[in-house]
Amino acid sequence: MSEIVQDYIEDYLRGLIPADRPQIEEFRKRAMDDAIPIIHKEVQKHIELLIAAQKIRTILEVGTAVGFSASIFAQAMGSLGQVDTIERNLNMVVQADENITGLGLKNQINLMVGDAQEKLAKLDKTYDMIFLDGAKGHYIHLLDDCLRCLKPGGLLISDNVLFKGMIATNELVIRRKITIVKRMRVYLETISNHPQLITSILPLGDGLAISWKKNIETI
Repeated sequence: MSEIVQDYIEDYLRGLIPADRPQIEEFRKRAMDDAIPIIHKEVQKHIELLIAAQKIRTILEVGTAVGFSASIFAQAMGSLGQVDTIERNLNMVVQADENITGLGLKNQINLMVGDAQEKLAKLDKTYDMIFLDGAKGHYIHLLDDCLRCLKPGGLLISDNVLFKGMIATNELVIRRKITIVKRMRVYLETISNHPQLITSILPLGDGLAISWKKNIETI
């Protein structure tokens, strides 16, 4: 459970979500059994809705892990969609490649191996959507390059931004997580007040921030 909202509310909301195809359900179960953090079901459904509504066709993901969310996004976009996803953990990269291949999504998902800051700094392409799901303490360090790589009218989606409630109250902060909490608070304040963005922060999953990059020419 996320510890953001009451367990019974999460259980009810997740109970309303139709099951994915068997391969995806098995993928989710396997990841959860291995204690690998993946997107919550309600977060998945919300992002699938945004992909459909915004006609997203290109996505950059920071934090591949075992490839679950990249696979979900690729399926949601259909065969014309493309995902670039960055992961530095080589063990995760191997697992992600196996999972993506097993789902038949190899042609839609490009695995980029390395440090997210270094990779982002060198990217010279733009995306309809950027999904931040890597190291929480580094979101603020990635923001400038994310905005550079995000198309006007595109979405910057940041996951786990309430960090088990610690971001909202000092009473829940674990000592060893103080630096992450401080940096995430700065990040949320920054995207909430950034002149290029309109941001909504939702108590969904472990906290989801959705930022729309303004199209300056039409404002």
